Amino acid sequence: MVAYIFEPILTRGEKSGYMPKIEKTSQEWFRQQAMKATSANPARMLTSDKKRFRTFPEIGSMYLFSYNPKLKDTLPYYDRFPLVIPIGSTRVRGFASQGDGFLGLNMHYLPPRLRARLMDQLYNYVADKKLTEDARIAISYRLLNRVSKLRFFKPCIKHYLFSQLRSRFFYIEPKEWEMALFLPLDRFAKADKNVVWAESREKII
Repeated sequence: MVAYIFEPILTRGEKSGYMPKIEKTSQEWFRQQAMKATSANPARMLTSDKKRFRTFPEIGSMYLFSYNPKLKDTLPYYDRFPLVIPIGSTRVRGFASQGDGFLGLNMHYLPPRLRARLMDQLYNYVADKKLTEDARIAISYRLLNRVSKLRFFKPCIKHYLFSQLRSRFFYIEPKEWEMALFLPLDRFAKADKNVVWAESREKII
């Protein structure tokens, strides 16, 4: 499933003179290609490539996973397949820990245009501009609150409990960030995504 979605887009990009780097033209090209995809299925992706499975997330990477919220009965809606950039509180990395989980940005809570604007700003905190496998976003909750251009993060910040995971973490390589970000992978329960996005817009000041 991963090869079926990501590799053809990467190949077409290379043939067209685009590479998954941070240049604006390349970003826009890969975003448009991802938004045209119709076969993206998160459940199938999570079983497609076992080499990508991770037991714990790393800060500044991107992951897809299956999740069942502990308080789902009282939530107005939730994403069953979050696409998340962890920003802190992982138990194994020694951050100021809540002990039971981690904080992350679930990019699905933003409509595509705002998602792009937030990601554009997050790229400023990536030291590896070639987006090699070791690339990470050097971001924290404190920084997100301090930098006005990052204000779009507010609807995205979520606390995920390890106990509520329904899969391991599916690692998205940095060169695939642009594609994964705009693939139709969100699966909201209890509300349509347009309702979620409308409320997200109201949370951004």
